Order: sequence, then structure tokens, then C-alpha cells
Amino acid sequence: MSAPTDTRPTDAVAAPVIGGQLATFWLDGDLYGVEVAHVQEVLRSQSLTRVPLAPAAVAGLINLRGQVVTAIELRERLGRPPRPEDTDAVVIVVRLHGEAVSLLVDAIADVVDVDPADFEAPPDTLDGNARDLIRGAFKLDGQLLLALDVHKAVSP
Repeated sequence: MSAPTDTRPTDAVAAPVIGGQLATFWLDGDLYGVEVAHVQEVLRSQSLTRVPLAPAAVAGLINLRGQVVTAIELRERLGRPPRPEDTDAVVIVVRLHGEAVSLLVDAIADVVDVDPADFEAPPDTLDGNARDLIRGAFKLDGQLLLALDVHKAVSP
């Protein structure tokens, strides 16, 4: 009798290569992107209702036309310094598994087409939470685009 085979993914398995269109945004001076297929809409700053005892990355709740949507502060998730108090966050609403979640970012950029052949592993300079949340990178004209794993970014 043979031993059962463990089919769970391991940390050594690389994230799948991505390509196509990415909606890009700025966060603490760096350019990030998420797959356009996940983006529902982009909104200007919204008022937040704080959630007592919520994890630090949960900035609060947003009322999106009657729907309550959790707001995730990506600066916190990626280990970046807090957003300066005199600046408002831009809200990117993503839809995952039928549920809307909002990501708080500094500024929205463009939708860019990326070639899967240009996909590279996350840079070695990333550490901590940032390394776990970045699927890989694309070199654009004079700029590095970090592909965010949106599923991990919104998970507790």
C-alpha cells in the first residue's frame, strides 16, 4: 500500500505568469498593477467608517451605493509608511469571488498591456509582507511595474 500523495501547493511553487491588461496605480512612489478583470471601478476618496478591533490593514468600511465594502489600506499591507494626512486615498474597487473589496492607493495610473514573456520574479529588494503580496514584475520604459496578487492583498 502506497502512502497518500500530498497535492497541496508549496511555497516553492511560483505564482502563475500573468499577462494582458493591468490597471496600474501609485503607492509610495512605486508603480503597481492588478489585472483589469478584477477591477470593478475607481473612485475618488470616500468617507470611511472605522471598524473597532479590525486588523491595521482594514481602514474601514465604505458605503458603495448601499453596499458595504471593506477598505484595505495597501500601504499597511505592503509595509509602507502611512499616507500623509493632507492627502486623500484613491479607491480601487475589485471584485473577487462575487464580493467587492476596495483597495486604498495614492493615485491611479494607466491601463497597460503587458507581455507574459516579460514577466519576472519579484525583485530581491522586496522583503516581508511586500514579497508575499507581489506576483512578479514587468520592466516598462524606465519604470518597474509590480504585479500585485490581489487575492493575497485582501486576505487577512
